[in-house]
Amino acid sequence: MKKSITSFGISLIATFSPVHAESGTGWVSYPGGNGPGKGKHIVLLAGDEEYRSEEALPMLAKILSKHHGFQCTVLFSTDDDGTINPNKGESLGKPETLDSADLIITSLRFRKWPDDAMKRFDSAIQRGVPVIGLRTSTHSFQLPDSSAFKEYNGYGKKVLGEGWVSHWGDHKKEAGLTVVEKGAGKNPILNGVGEIFVDSDVYEAYPPADAAILLRGQVLKGMDRKDPPAVREKTRASDKQKQDINSPMMPVAWTREVKNTSGKTNKILCTTMGAATDLQDENLRRLVINGVFWGLGIKVPAKSDVSLVGGYQPSKYEFNGYKKGTKAADYE
Repeated sequence: MKKSITSFGISLIATFSPVHAESGTGWVSYPGGNGPGKGKHIVLLAGDEEYRSEEALPMLAKILSKHHGFQCTVLFSTDDDGTINPNKGESLGKPETLDSADLIITSLRFRKWPDDAMKRFDSAIQRGVPVIGLRTSTHSFQLPDSSAFKEYNGYGKKVLGEGWVSHWGDHKKEAGLTVVEKGAGKNPILNGVGEIFVDSDVYEAYPPADAAILLRGQVLKGMDRKDPPAVREKTRASDKQKQDINSPMMPVAWTREVKNTSGKTNKILCTTMGAATDLQDENLRRLVINGVFWGLGIKVPAKSDVSLVGGYQPSKYEFNGYKKGTKAADYE
């Protein structure tokens, strides 16, 4: 009996012994392992002032690492002492990590990275790395004229498929629900993806003709999932014409395949959803995880595992609402 108990104890230790992350100034890395993502490295770039990407991207990285075997590294904007500060638009921790990226997930807003960081980002794009852009990634960069990479100020429109246009729903007053685009239901990125509720508003967006729209966003009358659709006219910022706010609904997720200046093709999944609070919805998490499989040419599961690894209680989106004094090590 004692032998049996001892063996069982050893088995428990082997089964539940945690695999620890590593971190340094402005970065945290989660190990890869067995699974469809084995041998692949995903780099997640957190850098927006409002929607708490510094909380959301470590959560996604843990899911990709723990459940699917991807090595994941999250890079943050920080103060000089390594404290995470999303307002430091010129900062990016450990940009050399981009040199080994097989896929990049971005949640950026008006970054002003120095040329060294931009060179590494550009090199990844030029070698055809797939990109998943969340929320404000449509307006990722606001580089100065002195930057050798200032053309990336148009990256949202040229690569992801849209730049900043406007808040289509009333910001912080009108949430959104997704509706599957006609004909898109069999797209593997939507495998196991049900209706998505986001408490961030729907953006105005006009992806180009080469984009495959997956989901549109129905603007709700309030901030509850059960609220009815909003019914009113809205003036488009793009051309100053009026339309019913939900007819047509604005696209909120689409894919593209874009040939870059090196002649290679970047597979793109862009969604204007993606606040940290939005990602409490498992269907949005599944959309992103499925996008990783699609981008890397790995078969998308019928229903990918997107269960949370550890706790996740994201802060409400607001400017300067980040948790003061946090460092990358706190996300291990």
